[in-house]
Amino acid sequence: MSGTGNGKDGRGRLGAMVSGLAVAVGCVLFLGGFAWAAVVYQPYTIPTDSMAPTVNPGDRVLAERIDGADVRRGDVVVFTDELWAATPMVKRVVGVGGDKVACCHKDGRLTVNGTPVDEPYADQGPAAGGKAPASPQEFSATVPQGKIFLLGDERATSLDSRVHLQDAGQGSVPLSAVQARVDAVAWPMDGMIDRPSSFAALPGGVSAAGPLPLQLGAILVGAALILGGAVYGPVAARLGRRRAPAGGAR
Repeated sequence: MSGTGNGKDGRGRLGAMVSGLAVAVGCVLFLGGFAWAAVVYQPYTIPTDSMAPTVNPGDRVLAERIDGADVRRGDVVVFTDELWAATPMVKRVVGVGGDKVACCHKDGRLTVNGTPVDEPYADQGPAAGGKAPASPQEFSATVPQGKIFLLGDERATSLDSRVHLQDAGQGSVPLSAVQARVDAVAWPMDGMIDRPSSFAALPGGVSAAGPLPLQLGAILVGAALILGGAVYGPVAARLGRRRAPAGGAR
C-alpha cells in the first residue's frame, strides 16, 4: 500500500476547497459591491466652474440618488428645475423651508436665521484689504416650506438662487426637483466630499455620509479574495507535493 497518496490527495482537496470558497465569496462581494453602487449612485460630469473649488469643470462625480426629504443644509445636490433652464445643475443647499438666508453679516459671512455660517468650501474671490464677502451682492430671502435655497461655491460668477430672487419663491427650488446628492469626485480621484460642519448646529443638522466607502470596501475585498483564492489552490497543491516523501511505498 502507498503511505503517501491519501495525504497528498487530502491536502489537494483542502487547498481546492479553500481556494473555491475564497473565489466564491470574493465574487459575491465584488459583483455585489458594483451592483449596490450602480443602484445607489449616478455618475455626472460637471459642466461649469460654478461649484469650484469643490468640483471643477469636467470632473466626474458620483451622486447618491435621494428623495427631496433627505436634503439637508450643506448638501451639494443635482437638481432640474424648469425655471433654471430645465437642465441638470449642481449647487449647494444653504437654506431649507422656513429659513431666512441673507448676506452679508457685518464680517461678510452668510447668515441662516441670523446665525453667521463659516463656509471654508466657498471661493469668494480676492478683495482689497482682506477676505471677500460671502456674496458680491447683498440679498435676503425667506425659503418657502418644501423648497431649498441654493448657491454655487464659486460666488463671483455662479448663476444660482440669487439670480431668481424676483421669482415667486425668492429663488428657491422645490424639493421634488432634487435628483441626487454629490458624495464623491470619481475623476480626478479627489475622494469624498465632506459634509460642512458649519451647518451641524442648525436644526436638522447635516446629512449622513453615503454608503460609497462600504461599497468600495466590498469591491476591494472581493477582488483580493478572488486573486488570493485563484493563487492559493495551485500553490497549496505544489507545496503538498514537495512535502510528501519521495518513495515511501510499503
